Amino acid sequence: MKAALVSHTVARHGSDAPALMAVLRDIQSAEGCVSEARQHEVADAMHLRPALVRAFVGFYSFLTERPQGRVVIRLCDDVVDRMKGYDRVRHSFEDALGIAVGETTADGTVTLERTPCIGLCDQAPAALINDIPFTELSSDRAWEIVRGLQEHGDPERLVTRMGDGRNRHPRIHAMVNNNVQHQGPFIFGPLNRGEAIRKALSMTPFEVIRTLKTARLRGRGGAGFPTGMKWEFTRVARGARKFIVCNADEGEPGTFKDRVILTEFPDRVLAGMTIAGYALGAREGLFYLRGEYAYLRDYLESVLEQRRADNLIGRDILGRKGFDFDVEIRMGAGSYLCGEETALLNSCEGLPGDARDRPPFPAEAGYLGYPTSVNNVETLCCVAKILERGPATFAEQGLPESAGTKVLSISGDCTRPGIYEVPFGIELQEVLELSGGTDAAAVLVGGPSGALVGPDGFDRRISFEDLATGGALVVFGPQRDLLEVLRGYADFFAEESCGYCTPCRIGTQLIQEYLARIHAGRADRQDVEGMIRAARTMKRSSRCGLGQTACNPILKTLESFPGFFDGWLAEETNGTRGAFDLEEAVAESRALRGGDHV
Repeated sequence: MKAALVSHTVARHGSDAPALMAVLRDIQSAEGCVSEARQHEVADAMHLRPALVRAFVGFYSFLTERPQGRVVIRLCDDVVDRMKGYDRVRHSFEDALGIAVGETTADGTVTLERTPCIGLCDQAPAALINDIPFTELSSDRAWEIVRGLQEHGDPERLVTRMGDGRNRHPRIHAMVNNNVQHQGPFIFGPLNRGEAIRKALSMTPFEVIRTLKTARLRGRGGAGFPTGMKWEFTRVARGARKFIVCNADEGEPGTFKDRVILTEFPDRVLAGMTIAGYALGAREGLFYLRGEYAYLRDYLESVLEQRRADNLIGRDILGRKGFDFDVEIRMGAGSYLCGEETALLNSCEGLPGDARDRPPFPAEAGYLGYPTSVNNVETLCCVAKILERGPATFAEQGLPESAGTKVLSISGDCTRPGIYEVPFGIELQEVLELSGGTDAAAVLVGGPSGALVGPDGFDRRISFEDLATGGALVVFGPQRDLLEVLRGYADFFAEESCGYCTPCRIGTQLIQEYLARIHAGRADRQDVEGMIRAARTMKRSSRCGLGQTACNPILKTLESFPGFFDGWLAEETNGTRGAFDLEEAVAESRALRGGDHV
């Protein structure tokens, strides 16, 4: 059976390069790793270069050459989870299993790993055990989980309660809560299934695009590019095939809105994709689902099946002869960078998720080189509601340059973490009042690539004109060590950097080192200035959005808190730098010599 694993897997998924992710995920699941031997077998079966397959495995954190146990516990160690007790939970798992993070039990059954944000910050500490989410963990719960795994080895039997809403659906069966705290009129409004597509079909494709322009819809991923303009570029681009891609790879730490939308309103997302297919002249759609949300895949496949049965996707949709459009779900495998649209397209093509050089832009040459429009989950929901209710209803909400509503994922030091759909233009102070974070000392808007805002800025507005955000909002109370927060985000960016370009590869490491010295009290003003120079170089010179925004935790913090680092700086004595530590400087040399003796 093992000898036939690769041939059977390739036969099931196909031998074209875009099937590589599905093939390798299945092998990883079956054997606990993708060994070098398996990589060569896959390369032969799919007619790929072995170096490409090895690079692919090395890029994605959910794929590994190193054997793992039948059960893999991935503890989320992002900043919010650390605030909520990650260290206690980690120690309990380590004690119960008798191993440290990064190790596998002696009998080879359980591997303990750490992972960045898994989209559960509103119910931290959290973990994925295989693909099953476990929320609101405690030390006692960690011991219970380990005892259960030692008894029967089945994580599914450890799901002891159900979450709210459709998390109770038999095809999800998860202990995740939606925590929808404030429902707005668009994303979380009533579902009128099929109506948006019917209205789109009563127009020409260009009228649909004009409707989005009239509504002034901008992409909800954070950059805010006008959706109608993006669709128009794709519509007029030359290509024998065209694609619409749904970016459901929200990986920004602190963001979890797409998780809730996909759980409760997948029909609305798929309606937006179908309307895009009609407007762009695309017959094929790809739905890129982040690996951390694999527990939703079976449910989403069932939604697709039902839409095919109801003639809402497939052939001759709603009786319109020749309007054919269908959607295929593609999975990620643990990569923050794949949230960037060109990196996502590379991943779909069976490549490591590195960002592409632009131009050409995806509208001209995207998936497989064909014109492609990549839109995120929330944007596609807005498309469906605009077609259903009309552009004026949408545009009357918000601000002139930021029309409509915005879904926020709020977590951290607040009494009501969760999901909030609010009109664009709402003041940050009002958001804090809604979420119970009124004693905040700082708020991170837009995740670590966004802006850290102090109390003097709480009158600023959530909007593209002021505080732009893809949705993440993390509240920090007065008891939090904000320098430790910055170190956590610096560690995240250093780990997620693909290393392709020097400014990002070296810059993220330099920021880590500078922050460590500042935290230890061994830095001076020159170190802070050096860190700022490194951050500005990254912003100016990095190849993709990760490097261009990984510097934001430093630069944006200094904008809001100009003297932020002053209290940690070492004083100069007689003109010498108090930051220099002789013992630290010679430690590596001493270790290589075997101590002080020659």
